[in-house]
Amino acid sequence: MVTVSCAPERVLEILHSVEAEAGRERSARWAGRTLDLDLLAIGGKTLPDEKTHEHWRDLAFERQAVEAPDRLILPHPRIQDRGFVLVPLADVAPGWRHPTLGRTVREMLDALPAEARAGIVPL
Repeated sequence: MVTVSCAPERVLEILHSVEAEAGRERSARWAGRTLDLDLLAIGGKTLPDEKTHEHWRDLAFERQAVEAPDRLILPHPRIQDRGFVLVPLADVAPGWRHPTLGRTVREMLDALPAEARAGIVPL
C-alpha cells in the first residue's frame, strides 16, 4: 500500500505516463501490452459513487470487452474476479476491505473458483 497526497485521477495519469515510457501503446481494449499498471483502490473510497461503481462492477462480460468508463472507477470494478490481482494483493494487503462488497482481499481470494487462481505463482 502506498500513501499519496494527490487526487486519484492524477495518480492514474502518472501510472499511464510510466506505461508510455515503457513503450505501451493503447491500441485496443484488452490488447496485449508491454506494461499494465492499474490503480486498484484508494483506501476505502468508492469513486465516483456507489451506483456508478455497481454498474461497472456488474457489467456483463461481453460488454466489458467493448465498453470502457469515461472516468476513474474505484475500487477497480473487477478486482474481486481476478486471481492475478488478488493473489499478489493478498501478500501485501490481505486485510484491505472492499468498500462496497464488504469483503477483505483474503475473503475475495478464498471465494474465487480454483480455475481463477490456477497457474498464478509468485515470481
